[in-house]
Amino acid sequence: MNEGIIDQIDVVESGYEYLLAYAAQGRASDATGAGASEIRETLNGMSEAVANIADMLTDEAHEFATVVVEDARKSLAAISLVVAQDKISSELVDNLNASIHLRALLTDLFLLSEAPL
Repeated sequence: MNEGIIDQIDVVESGYEYLLAYAAQGRASDATGAGASEIRETLNGMSEAVANIADMLTDEAHEFATVVVEDARKSLAAISLVVAQDKISSELVDNLNASIHLRALLTDLFLLSEAPL
């Protein structure tokens, strides 16, 4: 697997770890306090990485690449919905974390990093 996709997977995985920590903080909004913009930066970084992963795998012939691309697009839609909100609460991020689409993508990426195409 090429180095570029590994870097993108790392961005998604570390972003998810940040989302878990943010969800545990009990914030009503991202608009105040230390790191107020960090959640949006993290989500935007994840969004870019997910889009890059989908682009990198779009022309792959392996059937699993198609699965990853589909899950990436679904996850991208969920992340975009959260970023579009005026306030990003811990509860909203917790619901994103629980999203079957994001969880499926993470599982895909774990599998892909262990069994590259």
